[in-house]
Amino acid sequence: MAVYTNISRTDLENLLQDFQRGQLVDFQGIDGGIENTNYFVTLLNDSGIEEEYVLTLFEELSQEEMPYFVELTTWLADRGCPVPFPHKDTNGIALKTLHNRPALLQPRLPGQHVESLTPAHCRQIGTALGEFHQAGRDFYLQRQAHRGVFWWRRESQHIANKLADDEATLLRHEVSLFDQLREQPWQLPQGVIHGDLFFDNALFQGDQLSAILDIYNACSGYLLFDLAIVANDWCVNVDGSIDAERENALLNAYAAVRPFEDNEYLAWPQLVRTAAMRFWLSRLIPALDPNSTQKIKDPQAFKRILQYRIDHPAKLP
Repeated sequence: MAVYTNISRTDLENLLQDFQRGQLVDFQGIDGGIENTNYFVTLLNDSGIEEEYVLTLFEELSQEEMPYFVELTTWLADRGCPVPFPHKDTNGIALKTLHNRPALLQPRLPGQHVESLTPAHCRQIGTALGEFHQAGRDFYLQRQAHRGVFWWRRESQHIANKLADDEATLLRHEVSLFDQLREQPWQLPQGVIHGDLFFDNALFQGDQLSAILDIYNACSGYLLFDLAIVANDWCVNVDGSIDAERENALLNAYAAVRPFEDNEYLAWPQLVRTAAMRFWLSRLIPALDPNSTQKIKDPQAFKRILQYRIDHPAKLP
């Protein structure tokens, strides 16, 4: 279980006193988290009704970084995006501290994860991501990506001597290609991006999208790069190839909300490669570190996607 910080019932009851949302019934750690600790929390309100919440303790983000996410999730939720937003206590304060870690209490949004993705699922996440981007275009705060261009420049050099020569060359080449893209006078649309919208960060009720989760990689960036991250996860087959029907459903639904600009057609083939490289690298680092405490995911899955994107250049519809 990916629960890095254990809390007691007393810890939680003391925290909940500030919110006055009811009596603690039960709480349990949530499996599957990689960067944060999450607990399901059940409270009995004054009307005798049980209500479900999620308590998140942030293992990597500092207290100083958290106001961006408090403001952003509130902003997006106010504009109809299905994202969890932080509850405020009786003094109007959302950001708390528990075991020296930033903590937020949020509603538990309805729905379940899906395992078998269809074009219909991809169409819905395309629409939702377009709406997410449109809602965030005029958000008043900015944040540099935690694992963006400066990070992958540095980490690709650090890790190169642990890789086979061909892998090290491939990694450095993809980093260089993105640098070249950034030098182009294309003025690609930028704004708030989710940064990690894998299919396990979305919930569905039946066949209807009900929630977009884990906003804590959000930052300022190319909107199209965010779409590339989604395409490389929601539309991929086990062998790393791309399911054309799912990808077309995703891209057409997104474009119906935010039409592509001319230069985005030029950038797309490289951005899907860069997105694959970024997650290949972020999985390589803990996989090659014998002291890592992160949940290890197979880095070769994203190397296969990267190679497919190289061999079969992507196109926007």
